[in-house]
Amino acid sequence: MEQARSMVVSKRVWESVKMYTVQCAKCSKWRLIPTKEMYEDIREMIAEQPFICETARKWRPNVSCEHESDVNQDSNMCWAMDRPSIPRTPSGWQRIIRVRAEGGTKFADIYYVTPANKRLRSRVELDRYIAEHPHEGISASQFSFQPPIPLSGNYGARRRAHSPSSNENAARLEAYFKH
Repeated sequence: MEQARSMVVSKRVWESVKMYTVQCAKCSKWRLIPTKEMYEDIREMIAEQPFICETARKWRPNVSCEHESDVNQDSNMCWAMDRPSIPRTPSGWQRIIRVRAEGGTKFADIYYVTPANKRLRSRVELDRYIAEHPHEGISASQFSFQPPIPLSGNYGARRRAHSPSSNENAARLEAYFKH
């Protein structure tokens, strides 16, 4: 008789984000953020600590506002602006952004993947998970299902027009998506 081995198989996750960038509050140049985790740290605090080029010296020692922008927006990719102050994803969890096809009513879907690889698609599913796993010590305030805002004005044919407020413009966080 064979014994079955239990193993956790990682769910295949199809994230649409190709790279993360942040715009300098001083010079308006774009700086690539090397990891999703670093991006989430910056995004969470952007309202209190605006990003400036010198912040990027943590991973690029000599960068400053005098240097060229790391990346320029072009029409080959879909650009979207993340909302400021989204909390950093809890340790062991993943926040996944999946861009929908053009012409839909919604730009993207947000999913969270638990440390046990369970995919949560909504606040209702998250609340149920938290109630069933109180020992994990997480709260709903640590999560946001708010999708990024597409910068292409005609991305969603049935979307209402959205013009970012001056507060959102001051904290430009963008993700460069596969199309």
